[in-house]
Amino acid sequence: MAEQHAFKAEIQQLLDILIHSLYTDRDIFLRELVSNASDALSRLQFEQLTNTAIADPEASLYIEIKADDAAGTLTISDSGIGMTRDEMIQNLGVIAHSGAKAFIQAMRERKETNVTDVIGQFGVGFYSAFMVADKIRVVSRSYRPEESAFAWESNGGDTYTVEPAERETRGTDIILTLKDDAKNYLQPWKLREIVRRHSDYVAFPIHIGDDEKPANKQVALWRQESKEITDEQYDDFYKMLTYDFQPPAHRIHMRADVPLQFYALLYVPNTADRAMIMGREPGLKLYARKVMIEERNTDMLPEYLGFVQGVVDSEDLPLAVSRESVQSTRIIANLKKTLTNKVLSELKRLMKNKPEIYRTVFTNFGRLIKQGLVASPDDAKDIQSLLIFRSSNTSGEDQVTLGEYAARMARGQKEIYYVLADDENGAAHSPHLDPFRQRGIEVLYLIDPVDPLMLMGLSEYEGYKVRNVDEADIDLQDVGEKSEAADDAREPVAEVSFLALRQRFAERLGERVSDVRESSTLVGSPARLVSSDTNSARNMFRVNRLLDRDYNLPVKILELNPRHPLIHNLSDMIAAEGANSLIDLIVEQVFETALLQEGIHPDPASMADRLTQIMQAATQRG
Repeated sequence: MAEQHAFKAEIQQLLDILIHSLYTDRDIFLRELVSNASDALSRLQFEQLTNTAIADPEASLYIEIKADDAAGTLTISDSGIGMTRDEMIQNLGVIAHSGAKAFIQAMRERKETNVTDVIGQFGVGFYSAFMVADKIRVVSRSYRPEESAFAWESNGGDTYTVEPAERETRGTDIILTLKDDAKNYLQPWKLREIVRRHSDYVAFPIHIGDDEKPANKQVALWRQESKEITDEQYDDFYKMLTYDFQPPAHRIHMRADVPLQFYALLYVPNTADRAMIMGREPGLKLYARKVMIEERNTDMLPEYLGFVQGVVDSEDLPLAVSRESVQSTRIIANLKKTLTNKVLSELKRLMKNKPEIYRTVFTNFGRLIKQGLVASPDDAKDIQSLLIFRSSNTSGEDQVTLGEYAARMARGQKEIYYVLADDENGAAHSPHLDPFRQRGIEVLYLIDPVDPLMLMGLSEYEGYKVRNVDEADIDLQDVGEKSEAADDAREPVAEVSFLALRQRFAERLGERVSDVRESSTLVGSPARLVSSDTNSARNMFRVNRLLDRDYNLPVKILELNPRHPLIHNLSDMIAAEGANSLIDLIVEQVFETALLQEGIHPDPASMADRLTQIMQAATQRG
């Protein structure tokens, strides 16, 4: 005769929360039941180590999933440790041992908080089956030889029943009477798909229906010794994981025992092309004891390493009640730090040993890595060593690290110099490079749109200040060896004439420049724009422009080269015919050409009419 037992008074409300609020994916019920079955099998294995008095000692260890279309039921069976009558009441009759009342109270107090942020390890995964079932019947027989079978049954109401049952062998059957809108779970293909996605690496065979071949792989590649795994197996797993048909650029296989026991198999992709590849969203697959908990966990690595793909599996993860997320703890922070340090050290090793492969990785993911300087300042030192740049001294595919730059500095050089530009050609032809070329000083080309943002986290490297070549107060007097050929033999514009020239520029350009002055460094260019503000945030207008946000053009100092032929000719025109309208056109063009060389001209096409007028005047006869 069936015994009727009452749940706690709050059970109906709690089940409603579990079924409708906690889980975001109905398929998870099967993952939970398979996980429970796997735990039951693992507990039996442990018991067998010290106890020979076990029912059916020769029985194989397995999990079986069977669908009955006619009855509309789905049964999940295992040959694990089983339960006695009292254990059924203790494990299934009292939800979460921690008490439903406290859970309900927590939910009331934090109405706007996601449920998984409120609760700890309540152990209520079994009840997720009510998402798909009108009724759950559990038939179980304990591993203890003297115990008989019992059945637990509930329809999710206020009560449940426990009664004697028939089961010849040790283990548990969970029989779900499916809801009308959940009959798709009777389809074998659907069950196989869920097992492959969530439970593929459960250590015990999972059979679906009468299929003798297990639906799961059972052996977790990441838990094997690396020496036992071939390159082909590693690559095949990567392709299955990411749907990327190219092999990865690099792989990282690791395990650790402290501060948390875990295994990890991580991959650095060989391409950043996400449009053609499915499943390449940021995040790692997170497993607990080989059962997948999260498809895309973004908390195990910092955002700037979001391109890394792979699996993390731990024996000790503190899980939230739904097992869909991991509780935020110091252990998890330590795990993140361990994984991050390992990835960074592996990237450095790749850079050193296989620079051509690392160059491809940085080309694809360098923008993310650079953002880490600002987003993760604690990792800045490691990130700095991963940066590579084109420079005034590189050619072909060569790039230079900050360490290599520092090692080949010119005599007396105590700063690192860079030029911002839209592309390599623009950087190479920047008028700012004149004095640096004269003295053999290398200049880094910062030509990536995210470089201005990166500079907010890169003010110095190994004690060397990092400076933009457009800064007005850079002093190169005692740096490098100035080549003799660099001296310009031409005489500068006379001081009085230059004052008149300077005044004409200042009057015409007005507040568009903060000052007009003579340049002591320019050689091949008539003018340049320099900055008096050395704050790296001054370059944020480039980022705002890239993001199509409103921005103001920076106001800079205009330096004029008094030895340049154009400046000589313009000075002569001002002295001879100061009212000539062509003078103002040339002044405007000199300024806007400097804007163009800086890569900050807001509308280059607007120069077309002025250039036509200047050319027309230059070709006019008599």
